[in-house]
Amino acid sequence: MNETKINIPPLSMDGITAKLFTHVEKSVIQDFGQEGKKLIEQGVENFGYKDAEEIAKQATVDGINHRLFSYIPRNHRADRNYDENLTIYALMAKLFAQIAKAVVAQFGEKGKDAIREGVRTFGEERGRGIAQRARANGENNARENYLTNYDMPRSELFTFSTEYKEGEIEQNFTVCPFGQQWADDSMHEYGILYCQMIDPAVAKGFNPNFEVEHDQYILREGNCHFRFKLKDEDHD
Repeated sequence: MNETKINIPPLSMDGITAKLFTHVEKSVIQDFGQEGKKLIEQGVENFGYKDAEEIAKQATVDGINHRLFSYIPRNHRADRNYDENLTIYALMAKLFAQIAKAVVAQFGEKGKDAIREGVRTFGEERGRGIAQRARANGENNARENYLTNYDMPRSELFTFSTEYKEGEIEQNFTVCPFGQQWADDSMHEYGILYCQMIDPAVAKGFNPNFEVEHDQYILREGNCHFRFKLKDEDHD
């Protein structure tokens, strides 16, 4: 164990947004080819080229390789669609919803499956990164090292409780900026595709033995309730 823990900053939310986009884009094109690509183009345009470009630029500055620029014309001359005070959490929710809406409108349940698969691979990649963060500090991928090495910044926009119990971590979120934005935009149908996949995927990427019970959702019950279950001996 290192005597002094390395301070590894969280990933930027612009970077996380661009990563999510890249995974969803790959999944949609794998399933639907050029037609899927056109739907992603439609989703980005509906979201707004200027807003997407600002996210893409910052993600690049933050060292993230991504596919978002491929869907933004070089000379689009578009203005921002959203107020400058809108948070990157809200923008991520809006971008995801616009892409999911375009794909699901065309392909229905198969479209939903493609979106979910993109979220799954995105989440597992992030989870593997969290395990690397732990390893850099001489820690293993045990339960107690999961949240302490988490990669997403937890701003005051989230309201939640965390309780460590025998064999599990229990969390309950009562306020989430993603869920709130999807609710405000009446995009529940598309936001839930993210919510259903993301936490189990991140946890599995961190440790394949992690089991996540997500039995309540902000978009349905008004709060997100999780039980992250992992035996003490199940780690590298």
